[in-house]
Amino acid sequence: MSEEQPDRPKPAELSGVDLARQALVAAKEQARARGAAAQQKKQARRGGLRSGARADGRDPLPLGAAINRLITERGWETPAAVGGVMGRWPQLVGPEVAQHCEPQKYDEDARILTVQCDSTAWATQLRLLAPTLVARLNEDLGHGTVKMIKVLGPGGPARRYGSLRAPGSKGPGDTYG
Repeated sequence: MSEEQPDRPKPAELSGVDLARQALVAAKEQARARGAAAQQKKQARRGGLRSGARADGRDPLPLGAAINRLITERGWETPAAVGGVMGRWPQLVGPEVAQHCEPQKYDEDARILTVQCDSTAWATQLRLLAPTLVARLNEDLGHGTVKMIKVLGPGGPARRYGSLRAPGSKGPGDTYG
């Protein structure tokens, strides 16, 4: 039966770098497991766990090293890097653009960064700067991390519904976005 399951989502295709990183993490885990098993057999023969002068897996780690190890083991490098971009947005795009345009979200599967601007003029300006900005982000994050920037215009004012509205009227919503 070679029918595909329509319910199952297809896994994201990984590039060569991501595949190599996952293979390295898997190999390290296997080596660590083999070493830990041998160490446990050796300790069992000696009469249990003993503390020594050399570092082992029970030693505490600095917080930064523990977080970096967790990020690497879980494959969270890209989301963590993009999160860093959100925090460093003013340094990457400049203070004037950052004052009027703000990153909203990053779609990891499609590799699209969504940015909201406070006016249609700034949205147009950012659309013109998008190729340069994508190149700058990929230079900082790694090639292919951001493929496209989706620019959103400002949200319109809250729509008021009341008796003084014409039926079918959208009000001032036509002038925004």
